[in-house]
Amino acid sequence: MSFLIKILYFISKLPLRILYIFSDVMFFLNYYLVGYRKKVITQNLINSFPDKSEEEIREIRKKFYRNFSDYLVETIKSFSISETESRVRMQHINQDVFHEVQKEGKNIILLAGHVFNWEWINALARIVPQKHCHPVYRKVNSSFWENQMKKVRNKFGNEALEANEVILNIFRNKNDGNSIYMFVADQTPHFSHVTYGLEFMNQRTPAFIGYDKLATRMDLAFIYCEMKKVKRGYYQVNYYRIYPDQEKFSEHEVVRKFHKMLENTLHKHPDNYLWSHRKWKYQDSIKFFDPENN
Repeated sequence: MSFLIKILYFISKLPLRILYIFSDVMFFLNYYLVGYRKKVITQNLINSFPDKSEEEIREIRKKFYRNFSDYLVETIKSFSISETESRVRMQHINQDVFHEVQKEGKNIILLAGHVFNWEWINALARIVPQKHCHPVYRKVNSSFWENQMKKVRNKFGNEALEANEVILNIFRNKNDGNSIYMFVADQTPHFSHVTYGLEFMNQRTPAFIGYDKLATRMDLAFIYCEMKKVKRGYYQVNYYRIYPDQEKFSEHEVVRKFHKMLENTLHKHPDNYLWSHRKWKYQDSIKFFDPENN
């Protein structure tokens, strides 16, 4: 494994202009020869954009393969990317919201989707006034990749937390405006944990609702991260406060609002989302479907 780690870090040290050559090769192989999850991607796009023509779906799918290949090499680059390069390549907009929330004395729940490239958001920890930034991650089966990805998410002063421990950590931690918890919130729950579902991208969608318990029980600030690919290797992320309709969030309100905001993002940039994910495979396991999100 130590040899593999050395190879991985050697590759990550290469300039992105070189890594994008590998990306071009992967794109060609994936799109023209292998057809990686082509049926899944195509069906997800057809179901999500019923008004688009076959030609438009094919164009989105082709652009997705390009973005997905870039995402893979950019993730490898994450192992060695410097803070300076990260801040040049990922522009953070609306930073004032973090200062406003800190003045309110509230900890923050950041909600992002699987929009490329969510892995590059880590340098945010060096920008915001909050002392503690906690990227939330899910364990993977490979202990090797588990350790490597945890190192990536602990860069720039971050303190990564595994998904099964984060809720307890938030409840135990002082709500004083000095902590940020970073969720990729459009995760698909395991079928045994599917309870709540809503309509998202024209489909019945099982929704991860762990952060909803926080919204209804604690006075936290919720912020949506809208990722945008400006050009190859350069991104913008806009931060938008999510407010409750009343004084406090009602049950599932923040889940509905997050998915509506993410849906708006995907309609603007449909090729920059992880369409290869089998997000809708547990539709039949939904126990409560929320009609309010139709």
